[in-house]
Amino acid sequence: MYYEFYGLKEAPFGLTPDPRYVFRTEGYLEVMANLSYGIEHSKGIIAVIGEVGTGKTTTLRSAIQQFGRDIACVYVFNPYLSCSEFFDLFTAGLSLGLRNGATKSEIIDTVGRVLAARHSKGFRTVLIVDEAQGLSSSLLEEIRLLANFETNSEKLLQIILCGQPELRQTLNQPSCRQLKQRISLRCTVKPLPFSDVEKYIRFRLKVSGAERVDLFDLDAVKLIAQTSAGIPRIINNVCDNALLYGYAAGARTIHSGLIEEVIDTLDLRPNEPLSGTAAESATSAFGVTV
Repeated sequence: MYYEFYGLKEAPFGLTPDPRYVFRTEGYLEVMANLSYGIEHSKGIIAVIGEVGTGKTTTLRSAIQQFGRDIACVYVFNPYLSCSEFFDLFTAGLSLGLRNGATKSEIIDTVGRVLAARHSKGFRTVLIVDEAQGLSSSLLEEIRLLANFETNSEKLLQIILCGQPELRQTLNQPSCRQLKQRISLRCTVKPLPFSDVEKYIRFRLKVSGAERVDLFDLDAVKLIAQTSAGIPRIINNVCDNALLYGYAAGARTIHSGLIEEVIDTLDLRPNEPLSGTAAESATSAFGVTV
């Protein structure tokens, strides 16, 4: 609707995890380095934790896009599965060709042989479980047992557990102590620093083919940063709605008044105002326009 008005080729602030729109912050590069290192050196289980809306799934999909042909990846995005459903997805993802109704022992035996054969050829096998905070205790135990496929020196299956902060609580339960001990690497997907919010907005506008990347004035960006606390999903939602409001108002530049309207409509007012220190930090972060 507003594409032509603002000189856009596509929606710059979509909520789907499109790897083309990955904004490469230091935090993103750190997570990617951990994933690359863990897979390359057969470290076993890696935990990736981040708050809701920080871009965990986008980061995972970006990582998958960078996998070479020597890496077979099974991506499970729904954690609310029974153990049998999980193994159906896992074995189908590896194209094991098991007969219908294969027993658990047959599945495990076949998985072990395939993992060993792939490893002997220098290939890697990766299991990624997204939204892992929702895994049942029984399924977590099955995943721990899969981590036991190994040689004397290397893990045959690399496992990435990605989830919200509640995943930490799950892993700290006594029933998960064996799984927790097997986690070799942990990394965190963090919200954007306030100083990166303007760069992030401009980056997404550029990727979308915008003729102008300065569609949001500085006061609008400050308000977006404060309201979102640097969480990309909230930034995207606010910016997308602001462009729609701006189009309706005939505003060529998005100003803070439009952002105020969006914040009220989306009910994004914080329960408590920013403290003096936080407010000063947000203001100082935008002392220079990028």
